[in-house]
Amino acid sequence: MSNLWLYAAAVLIWGSTWLLINFQLGTVAPEVSVVYRYAIATVLLMAFALIRGLRLSFGLRYHLVFVLLGLFLFSFNYIATYSAQMYIPSALNAVAFSTMVWMNILNSRLFFGTRIEPKVWLGASLGMAGVVVLFWPQVSTVSLSDKTLIGASLCLSGALLASFGNMVSHRAQGRGLPVLQANAWGMFYGTLITAAVAWRKGLPFNFEYTFSYVSSLLYLAIFGSIVAFGCYLKLVGRIGPAKAGYAVVMFPVVAFVLSVLFENLPIEAHIVIGVALVLLGNLVILGFREIRVALRQAWMKYEFWFARKQLLR
Repeated sequence: MSNLWLYAAAVLIWGSTWLLINFQLGTVAPEVSVVYRYAIATVLLMAFALIRGLRLSFGLRYHLVFVLLGLFLFSFNYIATYSAQMYIPSALNAVAFSTMVWMNILNSRLFFGTRIEPKVWLGASLGMAGVVVLFWPQVSTVSLSDKTLIGASLCLSGALLASFGNMVSHRAQGRGLPVLQANAWGMFYGTLITAAVAWRKGLPFNFEYTFSYVSSLLYLAIFGSIVAFGCYLKLVGRIGPAKAGYAVVMFPVVAFVLSVLFENLPIEAHIVIGVALVLLGNLVILGFREIRVALRQAWMKYEFWFARKQLLR
C-alpha cells in the first residue's frame, strides 16, 4: 500500500473517532472504556497473527519496547484524551491534540537528530493555522476557566505521550520489529496498564448495554485501534514520525465534515478558509510529486479493473 493510502486511511478513521468518543463517556469511566477498547483490539489482533502464522514470540528486551508502546500509545495518552473530552468540546480537543505534529518534529530532532526540512515547517505551519481558523469561533469563545484549563492540559499531555509513543515505534521499526505484532503486544500491555490504573482508582468495571455504546466501542477497537494504528505506524516507519505526525492536523477537518453531514453544522467562510489552509499544508509536507504519483497509480489500477470487467462481460 502506498504512503498516500496509508495516510488517508489513518486520517479518515481517526478523524471519525472524535465523534464516537462522545458515546463512550457517561456511565462507564474513561479508563474502563479504554480497557474494553484495547482488550477487544488485543484479542482480535493476536488471533489474526496466529491465523496468519506470524511470529508472536519475542525476547525480554523486545517486550520492554512493547511495554513502552503500551504505556505511551495505548494507555496513558487515551486516558488523558478521553478525560479531556469531559471538560472541553470535542472540536477544541481535536485542535489541542493536533499540536502533536510539532511535538513529533521536535522529538524526532531530539531523539534521532532528524533534519527538519523547510517544507515540513511550512506545511505544519499552514496546517496548524488552518485548524485554528477552522475552529476559531469555538476557540475564541472559550474562557480560561479551571474546567477549560484542565481539559486543555489533559489533551496536551495526551498528545505529548502519543508523540513519545511515535518515537518508540520509529526506533522499533528501525530495528526490524514488525508493526502488526508490535501493536498486538503493545495493546496487550496497554490494556493491563490501564486496567491497573482503573483498579488503583477504585473504578467499577461496569458496562453500558446500549447500541450507541457497544457499536462505538467496536468501531473504536477494530477500526480506530487495529486498522488506523497499523496504517499510521507503518507510515511512521517509512517516512518518519515528523512527516507522519502531520496526519494529526487533518483529524479536525474530518471531524468537521462529519459534523456537517450528521449534526447540520453550517458551512461558513472561516470553515472554507480553514479547510483550504489545512489541505494546502498537507500537499506541501507530503510533497506534490508523491501525491501525483499515488493518484496516477490509483487511476491506472481503476483503468485496469474497468477494462478487465468489460472483457469478462
